[in-house]
Amino acid sequence: MSWKSEVIADSSGQWVGNGLRFATQEEAKAYGQDLSWRWTAVRSVRETESPEPVQNEFKDGKVIFLAPTCA
Repeated sequence: MSWKSEVIADSSGQWVGNGLRFATQEEAKAYGQDLSWRWTAVRSVRETESPEPVQNEFKDGKVIFLAPTCA
């Protein structure tokens, strides 16, 4: 399980996200807030759980891409 950020960035009202997946809700929230400061069209931000594996960290205002693990 992981956490992802989603935004509404237009008048459609649809939530959209990207492929970034974080270990904690706090990381996803911080990334979403950072994104909203950089994208002026963002109307709303949320963080949701995802069944996908953790692939990223958000630390000191930067996204870190983690190496994939082998099962």
